[in-house]
Amino acid sequence: HGGTSCDVLFCFAGLGCGTLAVLEQNEAGIALLRSFDWNDGLFDVTWSENNEHVLITSSGDGSLQIWDTAKTKGPLQVYKEHTQEAYSVDWSQTRGEQLVVSGSWDQTAKLWDPAVGKSLCTFKGHEGVIYSTIWSPHIPGCFASASGDQTLRIWDVKAPAVKLVIPAHQAEILSCDWCKYDQNLLVTGAVDCSLKGWDLRNIRQPVFILLGHTYAIRRVKFSPFHATLLASCSYDFTVRFWDFSKPNPLLETVEHHTEFTCGLDLSLHNCGQVVDCAWDELVKIYTPSCLAVPV
Repeated sequence: HGGTSCDVLFCFAGLGCGTLAVLEQNEAGIALLRSFDWNDGLFDVTWSENNEHVLITSSGDGSLQIWDTAKTKGPLQVYKEHTQEAYSVDWSQTRGEQLVVSGSWDQTAKLWDPAVGKSLCTFKGHEGVIYSTIWSPHIPGCFASASGDQTLRIWDVKAPAVKLVIPAHQAEILSCDWCKYDQNLLVTGAVDCSLKGWDLRNIRQPVFILLGHTYAIRRVKFSPFHATLLASCSYDFTVRFWDFSKPNPLLETVEHHTEFTCGLDLSLHNCGQVVDCAWDELVKIYTPSCLAVPV
């Protein structure tokens, strides 16, 4: 997400409580800048697109928390409307909007303006838990959701009814992402160990299928610098890098965790820089060889 180039965010959940850690990469390694505690697990986090110090987390108690990293106290605001775990949260990248979308195990997505104390709209239709909600980087007011009901759905904030339903997998879908270079292209990652690309103009068949993971795919991210490159992390302990335009799309497999790999992002500021985390309690910042820029 947005934010300063040196900041890395992670949420940790366990033993009935959660911690938001704000980390900084420097020459000596990774340093802890701030940490904030919450009384339930924190499952997702997103930077504000308008204030580099502000971010939102989503929690196991169904609430969203707004934090200011320049302050050391508790959250600025807490929004509690979801009736089950709030598993996903994303801040719109469209500068003209102050919109946040959350997805929950209560099978709904909710639209929020952080300046307003309640949700603006609730989106219903999924028949399973929502694992991922993410804004389109191209189309204002448009977001995608991925669910345990095996569908990818496209929504428009101007109308609560779903715009498009894609039966993307025959298994729970844990993650989705929009291509940064093609407004019609999304990718899904699922429990069936596959990644699938979808063109919104023709959803009868995926435009690509990527196979290689041996357990559920937890998160997938398109590259912000390369139109056909993406990364995925899995419960098989690996992070894999792909170029779906190539005959042999798997570029590299990174195995540096000893537990489920559950978090992944690609830097918007430093080309080739990747951050991931796993249940082994390790955060890794690195550049895989397939993304290293030749000198």
